Amino acid sequence: MSLSDAAETAIEQCLALDSEESCCIVTDDKRQPIGEALYEVASDVTDDASIVRFPPGASHGAEPPEPVSAAMAASDVFLAPTTKSLSHTRARSDANDAGARGATLPGITEEVFTTGLDADYESIAAHCDDVLAQVEDADEVRVTSPQGTDITFAPGDREWHLDTGIVHEPGEFSNLPAGEVFVSPEDANGTYVVDGTMMPHGLLDDGQTLEFDVEDGQVTRISDDEIRSLVEEAAEEVGDAAYNLAELGIGTNVAVTELVGSVLLDEKAGGTVHIALGDDASIGGDTEAPIHFDGILREPTVYADGEEVTLPEP
Repeated sequence: MSLSDAAETAIEQCLALDSEESCCIVTDDKRQPIGEALYEVASDVTDDASIVRFPPGASHGAEPPEPVSAAMAASDVFLAPTTKSLSHTRARSDANDAGARGATLPGITEEVFTTGLDADYESIAAHCDDVLAQVEDADEVRVTSPQGTDITFAPGDREWHLDTGIVHEPGEFSNLPAGEVFVSPEDANGTYVVDGTMMPHGLLDDGQTLEFDVEDGQVTRISDDEIRSLVEEAAEEVGDAAYNLAELGIGTNVAVTELVGSVLLDEKAGGTVHIALGDDASIGGDTEAPIHFDGILREPTVYADGEEVTLPEP
């Protein structure tokens, strides 16, 4: 799949850009080829397309320059392929609040772009609906794995969310590539063992695992020195919020047949589970933190109130 083909999927199927709408592509110096591919396709659809480029942000969640924020909010549709994530920024949320619909593509690479967008997003949406129907009313969701995971989540009153990649209504937002069902649980207890992808390591080696103990919704033990150090650094700024068990997500993108080391893509892989610690304020929780670390489990079994959940398979 070429950059142009992937851009067509994003612009035409995922965002359904109309000829009467304005479209703003927000990119940075390191993601310019992807930004330009999206701009070229958008320009073929509408005469009101623009591209805004700025230096890569200092960190995920760092606010873009004010002119970039203004361009996002003034558009009908925006797409943001950037080195550092704009997903959890005021610029993104203000644009959605202003009625723009859009998608962020944080940390996107050309390989991830062409792999993750080589998919039928209507089919992915159907898989999301199927998983949601199995978990949304559960009082308890348990995840186990052969690597030693055994953790129980209580969603409580928190809403499950769908990341289908279909962004057709004003104010809607998604990541691309997409494909997950997720919740920010009110409580969690147990152990989860990451054997797939987790930053800052990327794709773990065969047999390599990262272990996390969780008690009363807080991560109490981190086996990996590097991740523990990053969390401790964040805790110096926000205290216990850095140890918050932030997310349970279930991947539904069956076009992703193998993990490549990109959290953005790998967490969407059909049949995987990802569990995150840190910030959950932007996904239905109430904890703000400067980190959000997703860890992907390759071989999970998921139970909703004791009933095994049927997971999508590539």
